[in-house]
Amino acid sequence: MQDAGNSDPWESSRRTMVDRQIRTFDVTDSAVIDRMLAVPREKFLPASLEPLAYSDSALLLPGATGERPRSLLPPLVLARLLQGARLLPTDKALVVAAGSGYSTALIAGLAGDAVAVESDPALYAALRGGLDAFGLAKVRTLPTPLVAGAPSEAPFDVILVDGGVAGRLDSLFEQLKDGGRLVTVQQMADGACKAVRYDKADGATGYRILFDASAPVLDAFRRVEEFTFS
Repeated sequence: MQDAGNSDPWESSRRTMVDRQIRTFDVTDSAVIDRMLAVPREKFLPASLEPLAYSDSALLLPGATGERPRSLLPPLVLARLLQGARLLPTDKALVVAAGSGYSTALIAGLAGDAVAVESDPALYAALRGGLDAFGLAKVRTLPTPLVAGAPSEAPFDVILVDGGVAGRLDSLFEQLKDGGRLVTVQQMADGACKAVRYDKADGATGYRILFDASAPVLDAFRRVEEFTFS
């Protein structure tokens, strides 16, 4: 509920989200919690979605004409992914499929340097506008294909793919530093989805499951099917 006497009418809703969704979903990292309290999610949504800014449901962001709407990760899933990424103030981080900028704004306050990639022209415009309006003009944004990442800015300590993936992560793995981490929601071979963290060591990457989660697979990260001709 909004408080008309508060200079930030969404503060109560934001705190309720953190107390009832984030903390109860095993998010204990104080830096992540503080950042979730500080970043106004409603500022990174179109006006039609503002009333749902602090709900626990996935929201659909309308994209450019002809582009599929983008599903946003619910705040509780995003918060726990950020906790799993083990971000440090000295890290350089990349957000892939940055959407309208909420996840990038969160990461910009947790890492020392942040870069964001978004391929949809309408979402890219919202991303840049939202970050600038929130005082994050220093965050570099690139309107490039999602699977390409940001090789000109690599290497990264942390990469967040803000959506579901099924494959096509090799280019992003190459952009991780040794010791780097990539977090996302992975569609497994059996079709089930899990939040995972990929860790890179000695040039190789392996993953661990963080928790159960679901997210629509981003078109750019759909698995390339192999065809057998007889």
